[in-house]
Amino acid sequence: MSFYYNPKRTTELFDVKKKTPFRISRSKIDLFLQCPRCFYIDRRLGIARPPGFPFNLNNAVDSLLKKEFDIHRAEKSKHPLMEEYGVDAIPFEDKRMNDWRNTRSGIKYIHKPTNLLIMGGIDDIWVNPKGEIHIVDYKATSKNGEVSLDAPWQIAYKRQMEIYQWLFRKNDFNVSKIGYFVYCNGITDTKAFDKKIEFDVKVIPYEGDDSWVEGTIKELHQCLLSKDIPKMADDCDYCRYRKVAAEESYKDIKKRKKKK
Repeated sequence: MSFYYNPKRTTELFDVKKKTPFRISRSKIDLFLQCPRCFYIDRRLGIARPPGFPFNLNNAVDSLLKKEFDIHRAEKSKHPLMEEYGVDAIPFEDKRMNDWRNTRSGIKYIHKPTNLLIMGGIDDIWVNPKGEIHIVDYKATSKNGEVSLDAPWQIAYKRQMEIYQWLFRKNDFNVSKIGYFVYCNGITDTKAFDKKIEFDVKVIPYEGDDSWVEGTIKELHQCLLSKDIPKMADDCDYCRYRKVAAEESYKDIKKRKKKK
């Protein structure tokens, strides 16, 4: 039995009869948008997608960035990156910051029309002189050329930012439409490794629009209430593997065995 994957979970399943708020993380909202069938099978039936490999180097970059910005948070000063990119803000200081960063606690809001507890763990928050907060997300990669938010798959990054903006607005914070991605790009054209990886770091502003979040939560809730498993998304690799590659191939094997 795998230590990393439980093929049939019996906890954290949606139960129509339960009165307590049901927890939905930011990542599960994105899962619903990727494929309602995968979301339903996960939250109703307890069969999640197999987990990906952990990005330990990315996690290390996140941890070091948090330590670095926390120094300026304590000093109420601008980080050099803010100076370099003309961001008129400083790291936001709040006693709840560690809870908001923790994926198990995060920033929470009970969506009363659906009784869903929406939550997500943020990377950072900055505050400008007007008292508006900016949601900040750290990203790490290693690619040739400049990093950007232009790739189609990066819609998930933008939705992540917008869900966090929505959550903080629901918690009565004055949230700026502008969020920031602190994007670290590992440099590969140095002469030698020398026991260290160097990064180009870019601060990318993004104007979020969270108007889609409310409607999506209601659609997601209706999906959970349904007795029928939704159709698979056309571009879902997981469903295509289960249905097309695995299930149909298994049926073909059984047919060939019967013929023999």
